[in-house]
Amino acid sequence: MKKIEAYIIHEIARPLAVVTIILAGLFVCFSFARLLADAVTESIGYANMIKLVTLKTLIAMEVLLPVSVYVAIIIGLGRLHRDQEIIVMKASGLNESSINKTVLIAVLPVAILTGIFSMAIRPWAYTLVYDINTYLYRDANFDKYQGGRFYSDEDSGQIVYLQDRDRETGKMESVFLYRDRERKIEFILARKGEQVYDANSEIPRLHLFDGFMYRLQHTGMEDSIIRFSKFVYNPTDTEDTGYKRKSLSTSSLISADDPREVAEFQWRLSRPFATFILAMLAIPFSYTLPREGKGQNVFIAAIAFAIYYNLTGVAQSWVEQGVVDRFPGVWWLHAIMLMIVVWLLMPAISRKAVVKR
Repeated sequence: MKKIEAYIIHEIARPLAVVTIILAGLFVCFSFARLLADAVTESIGYANMIKLVTLKTLIAMEVLLPVSVYVAIIIGLGRLHRDQEIIVMKASGLNESSINKTVLIAVLPVAILTGIFSMAIRPWAYTLVYDINTYLYRDANFDKYQGGRFYSDEDSGQIVYLQDRDRETGKMESVFLYRDRERKIEFILARKGEQVYDANSEIPRLHLFDGFMYRLQHTGMEDSIIRFSKFVYNPTDTEDTGYKRKSLSTSSLISADDPREVAEFQWRLSRPFATFILAMLAIPFSYTLPREGKGQNVFIAAIAFAIYYNLTGVAQSWVEQGVVDRFPGVWWLHAIMLMIVVWLLMPAISRKAVVKR
């Protein structure tokens, strides 16, 4: 039996490696394309852009690995079903429970690796991203920005738009700033602007004149409108961008009381469990009739994954906003999904599916 189990693991590991490489490659290409589309290459340089993309890819692995497992099991077990090899295995004495157990054994190393990415590499990578952005802002130069174009920074949640800029004086006309923070969104509109270097700091400041600031609160507090004759914009003001909690070590979040930090901790801790749940969910979607096309269950499997993935974001947001307490936190969703996959893998249903085939 050990040879048969090793064969099943091999059939899952091979597409797992391929899918992981493809998804990571697509993410890298997407990240580069997004930075190039935002026209920030000149501002940050290619070397720093490569560093940022690499770090963001490492952060994304906590999501890419569970997705790869999900797809790999559907592909691997699906081929065994289509070629009737599963029937031969069962005829040799390998039951449905043994096959499912073998699949979970194959997933165990990936779940552990996902936990490492989520609980150790994620905060480390976010710390480096923050340090790189802080370093880049020391040389931040709004004079490099062209009039009539939007410039965005995904990590800080900031968008800058200049209607026009005088190349000789560097003064700007009709400046628009958008800042998406944890507790509020700010829109800043100014008639004029200019970049000023402070003698006490290497970081340039953007001085804005004759404008309005609109603050939209996320916490239910009253929104506000502020008119100013002069406003100093600090590009390194990242107090509410989420960097602090995302870069905190996992051990320091265990006793956290802030709902946002609790949500961050539970997100990290839930990644290995989500990997196992997706692996179990993929097993029933791999059932395929002999000589049947590969895409028989792909559509339903894609919908199931999309629902689960989007609900994880909703569950985390509810904890951040205090809608759901520390317990059940985000765990209610994973508990429901676990009950669903256990129901799908019940022996009676499995036997019925085998007989039907």
